Amino acid sequence: MGTTTDVAAAMKEKASICSVFLYGKKREVLAASTVIMLKTLRCPVRVVYVYRRTQWIVLFTTDLSLSITQMIEFYGARWKIESGFKEIKRDIGAGNSQTRNAQAVMNHLNFCMMAVTVTWIYAIKLENTIDRRHMVRGRNSFAFSDVRHIIAKAALDDRFDRLCTIKSKPAQNIPVVALRMVA
Repeated sequence: MGTTTDVAAAMKEKASICSVFLYGKKREVLAASTVIMLKTLRCPVRVVYVYRRTQWIVLFTTDLSLSITQMIEFYGARWKIESGFKEIKRDIGAGNSQTRNAQAVMNHLNFCMMAVTVTWIYAIKLENTIDRRHMVRGRNSFAFSDVRHIIAKAALDDRFDRLCTIKSKPAQNIPVVALRMVA
């Protein structure tokens, strides 16, 4: 068959425009499909070539009943999930656990998931839309790091302890101290 680039170039001639629901919008994409036998998996796979302006991507599945449109939409949804895991691992620190005990790793992961949930709840409760710190052309939604930056800035404010008061006042407000350490 040749290289993937050779096959993609040959398949572009057979490509057709498909209407897919991707990233919250109906979009028109140029795509072509073929079924090949993979030696490594020892089964047939459907390969879909999606052509963009300057590049192309290849998607494949062993589920031959899926249409080109379904495959593109499924992979698009999967990308959102992958970016969510990336946020949890990199931005929250789920990948930086120093423990070797299975229960301690689960506790760390659960705490990271709770931190992500609390952060997004905080973002939803904000009155104004958050400005992106690093603007990306074509995107108007804010990123997790933007919300985290706002929380860190608020936690370091001298008036932050008024938000997290404890009825029986100890010498130091423990939740405020903990949040400032995290920020």
